[in-house]
Order: sequence, then C-alpha cells, then structure tokens
Amino acid sequence: MRLLTGLLIIALLALAAACGYSRTLSQEVASANRIIGTLSAGIDSRNAAIARLQSEAAEREQRELALRLSLGRASAAALTRENNIQRLLDENASLRQWYRTALPAAVSGLQQRPAFASADDYLRWLSDSEQLPVSGKPSKD
Repeated sequence: MRLLTGLLIIALLALAAACGYSRTLSQEVASANRIIGTLSAGIDSRNAAIARLQSEAAEREQRELALRLSLGRASAAALTRENNIQRLLDENASLRQWYRTALPAAVSGLQQRPAFASADDYLRWLSDSEQLPVSGKPSKD
C-alpha cells in the first residue's frame, strides 16, 4: 500500500509538472502568435508600400514619356517654324529689310529692366520709374 501511495504521489507530482509545463508552453505559443501577427502586419505594410512605390514609379515613367514626346513635338514644330521664317526671309527682300531693322528707342526701352535683388527693389523701381508717354505725344527726353 505504501508503494501504491508513493507511486500515486509521484504520478500526481508528474501530472502537476506536466500541467505547469503545458501552461508555460501555451503562454509561449500565445506570445509567438502575437509576434507573428505583428511581423505579418509589418510585412503587409511593407508590401503595400512597395506596391504603391511601384505604381508611382510607373505613373512617373508614363508622365516622363509623355513629356518627352511633347518635347519632341514642340522641338519639331519650332524647327519647322524657324525654317518657315528663314524661307520667308530669303524669299522676300522687304521682309528681310524690316526684320534686320533695329527697333525704335521707345520700344527697346520697354524691354529694358534693371536687375532686382528683392520685391522691395521692384516696387521701388515701379514707383520711381517714369510714366510711358501718351500715344501720339513725344516723350520729354
């Protein structure tokens, strides 16, 4: 009977140790599952960011291609326009003479502006500058 009681006590102690070990393992599994969930969320977030960046890169490449095509068309149009102007100048002597004539001083003066360091300099120049002459009246030079 003592032997049976001793075996029963040993079995109960083994069962208690197994339950404690089982509880520890279940806590570790729960902790590992939380870590896996956190890492999975991080991976999903990273994958979404990668997909967004790839999409933005593709859109940027499409816009860049459109800009390059537009630049090519604009360059071709400018070259055609320049060739037409040159052809017209070569064909028409009076147009060539007019093209090579210097602009009048009043018109050239409209295109001259001093260099400004700030907006205040520009406003000061605007308030201090001379008024344009009224059409048909000579300037006070």
